[in-house]
Amino acid sequence: MKIDLTETTASKINKALVEGRRAVGTPAIGMVLTLVIVTDEENAYDALKAANEASREHPSRTLVVVKRVSRSPRDRAKARLDAEVRVGTDAGTGETVILRLYGEVIDHAQSVVLPLLLPDAPVVVWWAVNAPLDPAKDPLGALAQRRVTDAYAAEQPVRELSARAESYTPGDTDLSWTRITPWRSMLAAALDQAPCTVASAEVEGEEFNPSCELLAMWLADRLKVPVSRKVSAGPGLTAVRMDASIGSIVLDRPDGSLATLCMPEQPDRAVALKRRDTSELLAEELRRLDPDDIYAAALKYGVDRLGTGKHSAPADPEPAGSDAAKPAAKKAAAKKAAAK
Repeated sequence: MKIDLTETTASKINKALVEGRRAVGTPAIGMVLTLVIVTDEENAYDALKAANEASREHPSRTLVVVKRVSRSPRDRAKARLDAEVRVGTDAGTGETVILRLYGEVIDHAQSVVLPLLLPDAPVVVWWAVNAPLDPAKDPLGALAQRRVTDAYAAEQPVRELSARAESYTPGDTDLSWTRITPWRSMLAAALDQAPCTVASAEVEGEEFNPSCELLAMWLADRLKVPVSRKVSAGPGLTAVRMDASIGSIVLDRPDGSLATLCMPEQPDRAVALKRRDTSELLAEELRRLDPDDIYAAALKYGVDRLGTGKHSAPADPEPAGSDAAKPAAKKAAAKKAAAK
């Protein structure tokens, strides 16, 4: 069931939701959270489709915030709110409200969304495109317990990761991190099967794919070894190689679907490692609403610390009183004495 509202208000939208539930015969609210999607008109369809598929696992009230850009100064000065209310089969397993904001109301989206949040239910905000540099300080992000961005949708994904690290607040996450969950699980299982010491690692993947950097930073942070980043033709992540004490451990996925795990003294194994849809990524993120400390640690490791050459990484500076600093100090003292 769809209900169109033109030049409406939040109270009229709430009334339409109640009427829609009664019309389809489900007056009770059985939703577990409110999902707020911030997007533009171009990407609204894909974002809503992903949210509807994810709602099969997480029944929710979905609020789609579409900020419409007005062409003339007169239209930009006029505040207007249009809404489309969907209930029943048109809204997955929950409720959907598409909010189109015009004029001055664009700068006050939080005042439109706040009255429509489910009472006593968690709030998740997902920026499908054009995420703010500091999601927690965004007016909509301040309403949420969980804030989901996607660095892959940014023009400069790697720089986006650096900005995310500087502004990280517990509750932030990114779909680029969610994409590497199967890779992290497989690599951790491989190291558990064959206890060993890893000396260095290399992550290979297509250029401008922040998931590659995040996987490399995760390996560097957890294993405390130098990790290099290598560019390939893709698609996505293509390989991870670890130089271990037992030999080389390789997880290779050249076609974006089927991977091969190669370990010393063991037969090669085929592993299903397909690239997942946005709906699957979103459903995974909605399973947990607590802060992701592992993501925070990997993000704060820093892209600049990854090596671009083969197994290269910046070395830690020597402390002032270390043995390595003594020869330099002696030379400086000798030169000073000669000058006198």
